[in-house]
Amino acid sequence: MSRFAVIGWGTSGRAAARALVKRGHEVAAFDATHPSQQAEDVVAKVAISVCADPKAMAELVIQSEPDTIIVSPGVPGYAPIFDLARQRGIQVWGEVELAWRLQEEGPHAGRPWLTVTGTNGKTTTVGMLGAILSAAGEDVVEVGNIGTPITEAIDSDATVFAVELSSFQLHTSFTVQPEASVCLNVDSDHLDWHGSVEEYAADKARIYENTKVACVYPADDRQIEKMVENADVQEGARAIGITLGSPYMSQLGIVEGLLIDRAFVENRRSQALQLATIADLENAYGDRPTAGVMMDALAAAALARAHGVGPEAVEEGLRTFSPAGHRRAFVAQAADVTWIDDSKATNAHAAAASLSAVAPGTGVWIFGGDTKGQDFTDLVTEVAPRLRGVVVIGADRSAPLAALRAGAPQVPYVEVDGHEDWMFSVVNEAVAMSLPGDTVVFAPACASWDQFDNYGQRGDVFVDAVKRLAHQWSGGHDSPA
Repeated sequence: MSRFAVIGWGTSGRAAARALVKRGHEVAAFDATHPSQQAEDVVAKVAISVCADPKAMAELVIQSEPDTIIVSPGVPGYAPIFDLARQRGIQVWGEVELAWRLQEEGPHAGRPWLTVTGTNGKTTTVGMLGAILSAAGEDVVEVGNIGTPITEAIDSDATVFAVELSSFQLHTSFTVQPEASVCLNVDSDHLDWHGSVEEYAADKARIYENTKVACVYPADDRQIEKMVENADVQEGARAIGITLGSPYMSQLGIVEGLLIDRAFVENRRSQALQLATIADLENAYGDRPTAGVMMDALAAAALARAHGVGPEAVEEGLRTFSPAGHRRAFVAQAADVTWIDDSKATNAHAAAASLSAVAPGTGVWIFGGDTKGQDFTDLVTEVAPRLRGVVVIGADRSAPLAALRAGAPQVPYVEVDGHEDWMFSVVNEAVAMSLPGDTVVFAPACASWDQFDNYGQRGDVFVDAVKRLAHQWSGGHDSPA
């Protein structure tokens, strides 16, 4: 029996403690605030020490004399506990590292993990991968940053895990051996946690370490390609590129609307295999899936192919996939325009990806919210050619407005303040700016906290407003209230 200290009593911390207690280990827990609810089942008797000061908490943790410390993703890499534990020779793991070690010690040792990271698109890719694996008859569980802690799933009879990993989780993962792995993209994000762009990218690069079969990467992204080149992988692991163009050998790509595999075929020098079509994504994204969505689909297909899945399952999985809420989701064809909900686009990179598939001059962009200190000038300059107009939202609209004036002075915009039922005003303003055949993209590039509890709630309000608009345009006359 070993002694563990768990720092952070959130979802992942409780899951880690539960898995450890069930295996007979001794656990002490630490958090900056008192738990909002009483813990249940096997962790109900775990002692929880509360200390708001990070340095004082680190000292309390060390005084508990743990053999190993488990930190939640919310504990930044510069927290005092890391240096203090290093000085005392105590290992510090994340919940992901713990889950891998516990799995490999138990009856499910060897169960493959297919791992996904990136600044944007992780959840969509994992969802697509899960749908493909299910279509292939696998008992797959989607775990990690997607919401289900891996330690909560390790005792299941799942045959494979589709694993979403954030940079926070990768920072404290060391021995995980993915069957196949992918980093979708890297853009500046979470710098308050990592300290620099370089440290953020270095943690993302850890996704490829120890990979067994395939390191998947965007073929036109030299930064990520270098991550693959520098990774310490297992013998036989291959680099597999994905591209929106025609694929070269050892790549997956797109040719005349078809998803093509030239990586996992018997003679990749001369053979190519059709996996699916872009039309298979229409159920989830309408007839204009973004470039980001298509790259996510290629990444999911590549991971599944590395696992041994056949083309029929790739096609069926993509055709039946339904995106998680508010992630580049097709909402409706209403008021003669297409409506896309990407409330999950809480940064500039994600918003640019959402707008990338809009034909030049045909997009109406809903933009704004809690800016998190971002400068949007480069984003606005990049997307301006695709825009017909912009509806600006948010409690403080000064940063989006400044960016529009500097980066797209020719693009008209309108502001909507936070009056009662203001989201219905937003969709009506979008209709007023549009022409038949246009696309309205709700990709705010900002967090939601200025006006909502989370991006999900924000997306729900938007979808409800669009549905009410559709009802009115189809002949209904209900009050918007």
